Amino acid sequence: MVVLAASIINKSGKALVSRQFVVMSRIRIEGLLAAFPKLVGIGQQHTYVETENVRYVYQPIEALYLLLVTNKQSNILEDLETLRLLSKLVPEYAPSLDEEGICKMAFELIFAFDEVISLGHKESVTVAQVKQYCEMESHEERLHKLVMQSKINETKDVMKRKASEIDKSKIDRTRSDKGGFMALQGRIESSFSDMSISSSGGGGFGSNSGFGLGADVEPFPSKSKGRPPASATAPPKGLGMQLGKTQKTNQFLESLKAEGEVILEDVQPTAIHSKSSIPPTDPITLTAEERLNVTLKRDGGVGNFDVQGTLSLQILNQEDGLIQVQIETGGNPGVLFKTHPNINRELFSNENILGLKDPNRPFPTGQAGDAAGVGLLKWRMQSTDESIVPLTINCWPSVSGSETYVNIEYEASGMFDLQNVVVSVPLPALREPPSVRQIDGEWRYDPRSSVIEWSILLIDSSNRSGSMEFIVPPADSSVFFPINVRFTAAKTFSDIKVVSVLPLRGGPSPKFAQRTQLLTENYQVV
Repeated sequence: MVVLAASIINKSGKALVSRQFVVMSRIRIEGLLAAFPKLVGIGQQHTYVETENVRYVYQPIEALYLLLVTNKQSNILEDLETLRLLSKLVPEYAPSLDEEGICKMAFELIFAFDEVISLGHKESVTVAQVKQYCEMESHEERLHKLVMQSKINETKDVMKRKASEIDKSKIDRTRSDKGGFMALQGRIESSFSDMSISSSGGGGFGSNSGFGLGADVEPFPSKSKGRPPASATAPPKGLGMQLGKTQKTNQFLESLKAEGEVILEDVQPTAIHSKSSIPPTDPITLTAEERLNVTLKRDGGVGNFDVQGTLSLQILNQEDGLIQVQIETGGNPGVLFKTHPNINRELFSNENILGLKDPNRPFPTGQAGDAAGVGLLKWRMQSTDESIVPLTINCWPSVSGSETYVNIEYEASGMFDLQNVVVSVPLPALREPPSVRQIDGEWRYDPRSSVIEWSILLIDSSNRSGSMEFIVPPADSSVFFPINVRFTAAKTFSDIKVVSVLPLRGGPSPKFAQRTQLLTENYQVV
């Protein structure tokens, strides 16, 4: 299979997003795309059209076409499989499937196409993997930016202190000059008065004449009341220590990193936010979030399984507040829903529509930078059925001579694709890191808390199970518990979906974005 180009075009053949994977001239690719609408027949059920040189494999997306241009020797089954994968990616990056929405997310779609097709050939990836690859960030880059920001902030503080020292020295110098002038004037006046007294000789200008000054009276000060001038060139106290602090920042961070400390939590200038805490930019955003509280027994069985979910609404503009939200629930009988007191419960029970009791009252708008939104709906699910647990962990420690062999395995349910999975296993106090013999994923040892962290970036249909084996000195099996687990998923137990947003004033349905996330709040094996 060789894919020449992947494009999203409108009915007239204009390319909104186009990515070519082989060397072709611009005139030829534009000619191929412009010819496609003329080849598509009305009412035909085919998903491909062949010409003398190329094959068009396409799929309608509302008023647009998702189009693959391949050579005629390409395998049509692989072409259709690639087309299906791309058709799943387009709604993930462009919630609004019109020309404006596609053009707005053009670069994100091109990056996603590049992850699916490389040099004309399809890569073996899933939708979740493509999203993960496109969103992947560099830990080293974030650390470098934090260190640079720390240096910039410290330099600014030094500059402010230096400027304050200079201003203070100028004020002291001005006061000193003024004090010296007053002292000089006092000495001149005093000398003139002394001359007058001495020349009077006790005569007409004496103390009894009424015009002279008594010998015991001092009309002007003879000493300066001004403060001595301060040096403007003397270095401020502690400046050398402040400048040396910047130079030692890298050494300090490296030492923390060598001891297993998480550097990003210790650097203060900026904060790293999770994806769920990023303020929305869409006019209307609905966020469905579920939090898991699960306790699994080490010998099997469920001690506690509790899911708590919320559906929140955030509106940026006040004019979009008069709306109702049409939703679909997954039909799970174990999920119990509860609406906000201001929501019309009858309307929700009968039609699955979330609207205020007073239809003339708009929903409140969110503050700038506030990603929490207004809670519309809450739900809860409790169970003791082990089959619905998304991830089970089995730990098998065994002592052999002077060593303890620890085998850990995970088994994931097919209901969810889990992301950023981290399994934290406590260890006995060690002088050296544990010896890891086999692992599906990556590991990290934290010597401060004596914990080994087993991380798997993504668990999907390709790796529903995995294992790790490591060796430590002899220890009791209870030392390795409780095991803490954390992960996220883009699907929820309630499987709640927002169908549409209904305007109460009439007109077209406003644009909206939906976020769905499953988080672990407390997930342990005890």
